[in-house]
Amino acid sequence: MASKSARKYSITGLYFILPFLVMLLLFRLYPLLFTFQISFMRWDLLSPREFLGLANYQRLVADPVFLQSVWNTFLIWLMNVFFRLGVALVFAYFLSQRFFSRSKHFFMAVFYLPNLITATSIATLFAILLDWRTGTFNFLLIELGLIDQPVYWLNSAFWARAVTAFTIGWMWFGYAAILLMAGMSAISEDLYESATIDGANEFQKFRRITIPLIRPTLTYVFVISLIGGLQNFDIPMVLTDGLGSPDRSILTTVMYLYNQSFRNLNLGYGAAISFGLFAVIMAVTAASFRTLYGNRDGIE
Repeated sequence: MASKSARKYSITGLYFILPFLVMLLLFRLYPLLFTFQISFMRWDLLSPREFLGLANYQRLVADPVFLQSVWNTFLIWLMNVFFRLGVALVFAYFLSQRFFSRSKHFFMAVFYLPNLITATSIATLFAILLDWRTGTFNFLLIELGLIDQPVYWLNSAFWARAVTAFTIGWMWFGYAAILLMAGMSAISEDLYESATIDGANEFQKFRRITIPLIRPTLTYVFVISLIGGLQNFDIPMVLTDGLGSPDRSILTTVMYLYNQSFRNLNLGYGAAISFGLFAVIMAVTAASFRTLYGNRDGIE
C-alpha cells in the first residue's frame, strides 16, 4: 500500500512539473540542439542546407573579425567591471553602516532603478546626451570652458569603448551593490566589536573582516558580471550603426553573431560563433573560479 501511495504522489508531482518540462524542451533544449546541428552546415534560409563538417569551426578560429570581437568584448568588460564592483563595494559598505539604517532602502531603490529600465532605452539616452551636434554633455563642457568645440565622442575608438563600458557599469552597479550589502549584513556585529576592542581601525576591519567574509558574494557578482559582459549586445548595438563603428572598436561577439546570422543570412556560421562564444565563456568562468578558489584549501 505504501509503495502504491508513493507512486501515486510521484505521478502527481510529474503532472505539476510537466508544463515546465514541455517549455524547457521546446524553448531551451530543442533550439540548443538545432543550433548545434546547423553549426556544421551552410544555410541561408532560402537554399537547402549543405553539410560542411567542421568547416565553420575551422573558419572561426582563423577569423580575424571574430578574434577582434572577442578582444573588444573582453576590453569593454574590463573597462567597466572594476569600476562597477569598486563603486558597488563602496556604496554597499556605507549603506550597511548604522547611520544609514533609515535611508538605505531609499538609496537601494535609487541605485537599482537603472536596472529596471530596458538597455535599449538607456543606450538611446546616452546616445542623445553624447550627440556631437546637439548633445547635452558637449554643451555642458563648453559652458564650463573645458572644451572649445563639440567632441564627437562615438567617433573615437577609445571614447566609444569608454562610453559603452560606463553605460553598462552605471546600469548594473546597483544590482551588485545590493548583493554585496546583503552579504555584509550577514556578518555578525560581534566580530567588528571585538576588532574595535583590539584597536583595529575601520580600514583594517574592512580588509580583515568584511572582504574575507563576503568573498563568496564577491565571487558570484564577479562571475555573473563576466558572463553578462561576454554577452553584451544591446547597448553597443544601439550606440553605433550595429557594425561596431568606429573601426569595429565596439563590435562585440554577440553583435558579430547577429550580423552573420540575420544580416548576412549565414546561419551556419552564426551558429558556430554562438558555440565558440559558449566555449570562451566556459573557459573564462572556469579560470575565474580556479583563480579565486584555487588556493583555498591550502590557506585553510
